Amino acid sequence: MKITLKDGSVKEYAESKSVYEIAMDISEGLARAACCAKINGETVDIRTMVDSDCELSICTASDEDGLAALRHTTSHVLAEAVKNLFPDAKLAIGPSIDTGFYYDFEHAPFSREDLDALEAEMKKIIKKGAKLEKFTLPRSEAIQYMEERQEPYKVELIQDLPEDAEISFYSQGEFVDLCAGPHLMSTKNIKAFKLTSSSMAYWRGDSNKARLQRIYGTAYNKKEELAEHLERMEDAKRRDHNKLGREMELFTTVDVIGQGLPLFTPKGTKMLMKLQRWIEDLEDKEWGYVRTRTPLMAKSDLYKMSGHWDHYKEGMFVLGDEEKDKEVFALRPMTCPFQYYVYKNTQKSYRDLPYRMSETSTLFRAEDSGEMHGLTRVRQFTITEGHLVVRPDQMVEEFKGCIALAKHCLTTLGVEEDVTYHLSKWDPDNREKYIGEPEVWNETEQHIREILTELNIPFVEDVGEAAFYGPKVDINARNVYGKEDTMITIQWDALLAEQFDMYYVDQNGDKVRPYIIHRTSMGCYERTLAWLIEKYAGKFPTWLCPEQVRVLPISEKYEAYAEKVLKALQARDIDAAVDNRSEKIGFKIREARLAKVPYMLVVGQQEEEQELVSVRSRYAGDEGQKPLQVFIDQICEEIRTKEIRREIVQEEGSK
Repeated sequence: MKITLKDGSVKEYAESKSVYEIAMDISEGLARAACCAKINGETVDIRTMVDSDCELSICTASDEDGLAALRHTTSHVLAEAVKNLFPDAKLAIGPSIDTGFYYDFEHAPFSREDLDALEAEMKKIIKKGAKLEKFTLPRSEAIQYMEERQEPYKVELIQDLPEDAEISFYSQGEFVDLCAGPHLMSTKNIKAFKLTSSSMAYWRGDSNKARLQRIYGTAYNKKEELAEHLERMEDAKRRDHNKLGREMELFTTVDVIGQGLPLFTPKGTKMLMKLQRWIEDLEDKEWGYVRTRTPLMAKSDLYKMSGHWDHYKEGMFVLGDEEKDKEVFALRPMTCPFQYYVYKNTQKSYRDLPYRMSETSTLFRAEDSGEMHGLTRVRQFTITEGHLVVRPDQMVEEFKGCIALAKHCLTTLGVEEDVTYHLSKWDPDNREKYIGEPEVWNETEQHIREILTELNIPFVEDVGEAAFYGPKVDINARNVYGKEDTMITIQWDALLAEQFDMYYVDQNGDKVRPYIIHRTSMGCYERTLAWLIEKYAGKFPTWLCPEQVRVLPISEKYEAYAEKVLKALQARDIDAAVDNRSEKIGFKIREARLAKVPYMLVVGQQEEEQELVSVRSRYAGDEGQKPLQVFIDQICEEIRTKEIRREIVQEEGSK
């Protein structure tokens, strides 16, 4: 057989060999470093036998798949350590993830002291260097095997597999776990790991099922790589919007109000207002949108027409009982069916299209309590929602326009380099989830594919992520912990106009079905604010800051001049405040820095006599004295252009 390696070279063997044996034949060092392999593109265990011609790539911890195998093996070591120290704990699942791994257990909550003890136990296990051995059992024997070991969650997993399945296990010494692999050859190949945190998790992500305890960890091939990761994680904690946003008094949550229902303080509200005014002016004055205002709820009849009742009811807040009440209402999870009736309010001709509607829409979705986090996943949120009703011949150009508007918003916010583009497609194997015929889906997906290619936008394709009525472009970003969220979405809809009897009159006087684009320009205000908090670590561009300038009188003798400066700033719509506290000026400056105020204006005798201000900024430190009017003109221009100034000095005490 001929084995084609990653570098194009070919190895020939007269008999079958394991991947590990082939790695040993190439070099002993490669065999020691091997974590898993790819045979014809499919990831496999290094114990896998190769018995025919193939392309073989041996993966080390330097490769994504190899690192995942290293981390998965480390999760098994964690499971063994938990069983050693807490024998009554029950094993659930323990996969690798982008940032490391986790393992779920039925057990009381784990403390930091417990994690430290588990790390010490894991080091003992690794030092023993037990080999990981793979074996398989028929399904019935596998169930009995795990029942004897009193592992009910493993039994349930096996029971979900086909009756004729061969169930694979891995042992490391006396410890055995149900697993498909791949895994390292030995625990001694784990060089650097850390248990980072623990939290509650539901079995199989279902809030109606058992509450488990999840331990998170990470692993790398080198201690230096682990140290770098841990430093990134510390920075992530400092930037975490759920922590920093509360510290900056931008938002809060209250138990008696409810999870996923944030309260925005005056500072946070000011930021949201600035974003909203910007988006509304941008859409209405520069991009040709008309603005609508529609109800927050509707009868179930509306959602049944749109298909949301059948495809999305579980995610809606329903008011009433269909079996008991004459009318059942639901809080809206989207605005599209409402805006369709705005379109239908008057007859449209082909000359009236495209008809671009936009709305600052407050929506409601019944998110699971385990899914909610800070501002990124909430039950009430507001989005920059819009629907474009277009002629079929306008669809491609209008879709491009929606992408251009989204890119403009991303660029203005300074986050355009942080996103990835996804073509979210339907899943033909899950027909119940979607409406419409396959040829419509294939055609519309191809249109989007061609648009992204023409615009030179790199993208990936995700099967099963489309809306039930059409494919879409999702623009995604990762939070500080690496979790990906959709920030902006643009959807191609060739189906719902039929269900709502929407039409326009063409040049021949005939009624024609339009196409619809569902889109957001900036996305969800709450999620965007969370993104910006983490992106800028709270040091927002000046135009977005709730407090843009703080005036600092050196002493109470100059309070009158400080108030004069404040009024001049406020007359130009600059968000400013005066610190009149009887504190030393150095203290006031430090306080303003901690509050992340972009500009501090120090005023004293010379400034008052000559109508000057001494400017200190987040960006350049001491910028010297300037005439008050010069400073006002400069900051107004910075706000008008939404300039993103980069810091060229570091604050005192920063790294």
